[in-house]
Amino acid sequence: MQTISVPLQNRSYPIWIENDLINKLPELLKPLNQDQKWVVFSQEEIFNHYGKTLINSLQNAGFSVESIIYSDGEEAKSLTVLGSIYPQLIEMGCDRSSTFLALGGGVVGDVTGYIAATFMRGVDYIQIPTTLLAMVDSSIGGKTGVNLPEGKNLVGAIWQPKAVVIDPDLLQSLPKREVISALGEVIKYGAILDRELFDLIAENLDDLLDLGNSTLLTEVIARCAKLKADIVADDEREGDKRRILNFGHTIGHALETHFGFDTLRHGEAIAYGMMAAGKLSIENSGLKSEDCDYLKNTIQRLPLPELPDFDQKEILNIIKNDKKVISGSLYFILLENIGSAVVQNNISDQSIISVLEAL
Repeated sequence: MQTISVPLQNRSYPIWIENDLINKLPELLKPLNQDQKWVVFSQEEIFNHYGKTLINSLQNAGFSVESIIYSDGEEAKSLTVLGSIYPQLIEMGCDRSSTFLALGGGVVGDVTGYIAATFMRGVDYIQIPTTLLAMVDSSIGGKTGVNLPEGKNLVGAIWQPKAVVIDPDLLQSLPKREVISALGEVIKYGAILDRELFDLIAENLDDLLDLGNSTLLTEVIARCAKLKADIVADDEREGDKRRILNFGHTIGHALETHFGFDTLRHGEAIAYGMMAAGKLSIENSGLKSEDCDYLKNTIQRLPLPELPDFDQKEILNIIKNDKKVISGSLYFILLENIGSAVVQNNISDQSIISVLEAL
């Protein structure tokens, strides 16, 4: 089993990576079982695939386990859903000693993490990501949140898990579109932090899309996880360096909010956002045009959905409501080179509109 540490002093935790790891969870979690209540949070399809078996194996190993199933899709990330969950936890007998297991993709991880951060002023939780996107990104770093009608993740907390359990075998049930979406975020890590990783992804993108090479897949997941862990250790609360992880997100989140999840998945939106940010980088941070083309051509090899017609000014208005607006100043993550990113906050509205028109 490969172990990557997220070193945060007394809140440090491991990322465990191994095929078939979910079937070893009772043994892995046994040292953490102090007769507390354990709750598996999931969504119906994932729960049917893996949750029932997981609960049975935990119960057979002496764990006291309950389950809560969210609605499918982004609809689960709402204050209304949260309001219905807390009373269920009280009814189950949960208290401050309880441990929550987030079994699912980014939605499950975000909502479960926020519930863990706020129930009884904070309880332990463990991330068990079942999507490639969650494995490389959202399950690591403690960012939790729910959506408001005005935008994504506008209510949330930083609450670190006790562990992240990554089992690449769980990806075999992942729909192709979710793989495509995740590879947008995978490309992001190479673009902002690691040129060698970017080249590896670009050279093997077809194999990654097919999930056909388990050794390659595990290597890419582990390298992304290590990059994320190092960034979180340097800047847990996104005050400085961690902001570069938002490359492509300023415009991407706005597109996602505007079109909705059914039209544009998160990673698909980020892919479009990265292409736009790449163009902004030529003018504002010195990215060479050939590197911008390399980024764009790699992203365009993903079978992304075509964007419907949209009003660029509407997208700009959504952008200005984003969390990345600080004291009235909007910041963008741009590239100096592939593998090196910077934060800029002097991008004109017209420049943003121009790159939106080009999408």
